[in-house]
Amino acid sequence: MAPSDELEYLKSLVAQLNDKIHALEEKAKAAVSASKTPAQQLRTILIGPPGAGKGTQAPRIRDEFCVCHLATGDLLREQITKQTELGKMAKKIMDAGELVSDEVMVNMIKDQLENNKACKNGFVLDGFPRTIPQAEKLDAMLGSRGEKLDSVVELVIPDQLLISRITGRLIHPGSGRTYHKEFQPPRKPMTDDVTGEPLIQRSDDNVATLTKRLTTYHKQTGPVVDYYKNKGLWVGLDAAQSPNLVWENLRKVFQQGSAKSS
Repeated sequence: MAPSDELEYLKSLVAQLNDKIHALEEKAKAAVSASKTPAQQLRTILIGPPGAGKGTQAPRIRDEFCVCHLATGDLLREQITKQTELGKMAKKIMDAGELVSDEVMVNMIKDQLENNKACKNGFVLDGFPRTIPQAEKLDAMLGSRGEKLDSVVELVIPDQLLISRITGRLIHPGSGRTYHKEFQPPRKPMTDDVTGEPLIQRSDDNVATLTKRLTTYHKQTGPVVDYYKNKGLWVGLDAAQSPNLVWENLRKVFQQGSAKSS
């Protein structure tokens, strides 16, 4: 075989191998996508009063199950930081211990579900829905997308323990890291351990505001719990336990849900 013919032959082999590799790669990608059908993806809600641990557990759910974490409190505080009209209105309402309107909350969540790419594989909702109308609108939103909730987990904890937890809470604004004056103090008072920047106490983290928020929470969210109980989606967990134990119980709930859907 002449050198030129051998070269052409080898080039042909290389091209065939590349085509084969490409076909196998595409087949592998398709297999991965097919292995995670919508019914197997996690779509859950965390319900619980302020300080129950939603902000601790939801990021762990996000990382473990590769879903988006939509925390309405964070979404609102982002608006407050940017000093948008919504942010100014929300700050006034939150400082007074009230809850933001259904319309504002629903539109924020709808925007995230439609435009946040991280929500493609599922979500954990933290702080939403808080009312029956919000729950009904969420059902309609998911139904229009051919999706449904897998579970609704309520973190149950006595109000008095919550007030003790929250009034001692300290926050690093830049990262969201939290400390506690009594249970988890920073190494240096009022200073973030990582950056050395000042910590803050949220303006609504005081006994009077918290008591009002808890009263409002129980009045409005109690019916939401009943709504999901009637749908067979509700699971209650003791949030007075250590965060790690709460996490293990959460994982069991999601794993059992995955087993039922598979």
